Amino acid sequence: MPKLEALFDELVKRGGSDMHLAVGYPPLARARGELVVLREAAFEGPELEEALLELVTPLQRARLSTDLDLDFAHTHKGTARFRANYFSKSSGMAAVFRLVPTRVLTLAELGCPEVLWRLADRRAGLVIVSGPAGAGKSTTLAAMLDHINKTRACHILTIEDPVEFVHEPLRAQITQREVGVHTPSFAAAMRTAGRENPDVVLVGELRTPEVVQLALQLASYGVLVFATAQTNGAAATLEGIVSAFPAEEHSQVRGMLAESLVGVVAQQLVLSSDGKTRVAVHEILVGSPAVSSLIRESKTVQLSSVMLGGQAQGMQTMDTGLERLLMQNKISAEDALDRAVDREMLAQVIARVRPDLAEILG
Repeated sequence: MPKLEALFDELVKRGGSDMHLAVGYPPLARARGELVVLREAAFEGPELEEALLELVTPLQRARLSTDLDLDFAHTHKGTARFRANYFSKSSGMAAVFRLVPTRVLTLAELGCPEVLWRLADRRAGLVIVSGPAGAGKSTTLAAMLDHINKTRACHILTIEDPVEFVHEPLRAQITQREVGVHTPSFAAAMRTAGRENPDVVLVGELRTPEVVQLALQLASYGVLVFATAQTNGAAATLEGIVSAFPAEEHSQVRGMLAESLVGVVAQQLVLSSDGKTRVAVHEILVGSPAVSSLIRESKTVQLSSVMLGGQAQGMQTMDTGLERLLMQNKISAEDALDRAVDREMLAQVIARVRPDLAEILG
């Protein structure tokens, strides 16, 4: 029995999302956003290295020795699946395991806004789900793919590092490729994706200019492309994509983005008002002629105004999303204000519609 099995069991039992392992520290779990100790005893170097290497193949061990870090998926007892990241630090080997639900939650179960169904129903273009690490981007994308899988006879191609959610074909044919196992790189898989006749392509993170360009090309060829970015907010996501290219290419990239963008869903997780779980809050930008014009003209700072005026199309700013969750008593006023982009403006809105919170607002 692998030495880490008991810790995996304890993580699942506590409803944790991540497990952190490092020499000289006890194993830690992230539960409801906070790190808690899973056992009191700290790991010794040889103990942790032996336990971690039990879970990898000889080929993965060789990659770890060469690259000094490793990403892979690990299935625990057939009941839980983890995305694992091994890396080296001053004290020795370390690892973080992210729990991936074995069942893909639906958009409804996640409490997602209705517009996410409409974005998933599009037939072509680029949809970006952005947010900081651990914000639930992969979970949201998996739910959108699940919706397509249940409603469309099409071909879904995923390119991941590693494969996280495993999708069983329903109405769709599904091809899941793992970087390092089925293809040498994201770019290599995307260069050949067109020959695999996909209707929908999920690419992991938009990490390099080449991957961004290939994603935009696929979107312009009539493919619905889903991707992630580790940025905060819709405007920052688009600017981050453009700034990854040399200055002389910015105009061209803005033009491709303006033509292909279907939507940006920026999300973060906020502790629920009962303290038992975390709730996703979304900023949503939907592609439109006005949005395309602002992208082309490098006026993304004005996108917040478009989102405020585009609520009929399902758009909303992050602060609007926080306000709605607060009005539904799903999050606390303190947490809403802590995550607000414009704290003063949100406080004024809360004071007007929820005078009972005046004392909390100060």
